[in-house]
Amino acid sequence: MKLLSPKEIVNYASEAAMEKGNYSIKKILILAFLAGSYIGMGGLIAVLAGYGFPQFSLENPALPKLLMGAAFPIGLILVVLAGGELFTGNCAYFIPNVMSKRQPWKTALRNWTLVWSGNFIGALFFAYFLVSIPGIFHYDPWHTAIEKLAMSKMSNPFFVTFFKGVGANWLVCLAMWLGMSAKDTMGKIAGIWWPVMTFVAIGYEHCIANMFFIPMAMMEGADISVIDFFVKNLIPSTLGNIAGGAIFVGGFYWFAYEKLSKY
Repeated sequence: MKLLSPKEIVNYASEAAMEKGNYSIKKILILAFLAGSYIGMGGLIAVLAGYGFPQFSLENPALPKLLMGAAFPIGLILVVLAGGELFTGNCAYFIPNVMSKRQPWKTALRNWTLVWSGNFIGALFFAYFLVSIPGIFHYDPWHTAIEKLAMSKMSNPFFVTFFKGVGANWLVCLAMWLGMSAKDTMGKIAGIWWPVMTFVAIGYEHCIANMFFIPMAMMEGADISVIDFFVKNLIPSTLGNIAGGAIFVGGFYWFAYEKLSKY
């Protein structure tokens, strides 16, 4: 199995960003809607698996985190293999081109804004029509679990959530990088799986996942206002995700393999 080298991955991401930059608004929103829904699917199975064994979890507190981490990657796998526009991944994709002036900042910002919005719509759609209406979380242990999960995400100070967002998207974008490195389906799945499992098990903050988890808890009756959701979680996690992907993956790898390539 041939793997792309780190430098080849940067080139691959740059080519993908050039293509993404030419997408129409309709295409971006459709693909972003799908990606938001796929992340919601990952969030759903993660909660069902992670909190479905309450008696075992009492004696093994790491078990829910590990089970959530093991289940959640299906969302990103669907995004990469089936096709979708995911805000967090795109935070890294555009940076090599922007820094080398192959694309303007306005192209990246246009994509990020549209994709973030489409992801939100997709996550809300999935949460309401395919989880809330069917009543999947109406019963314990999952009803209590989704509320506790959301409340824990709302309880951190702004900069704690921000830095948890940095950690989440550093790992998510590395998962995208590893997924790009492989040429076959199983290689891509394996590359995506481990970094995503790691960020979920650690408890980092992924803004698109939170577009599913927290509104889902609100639909189940959690005492969270829309304003608090944005101010206490979605804004700091989004900003942290931008920094994690743009600086630590897109930026550092651009610097290492393009800026310093002649040295």
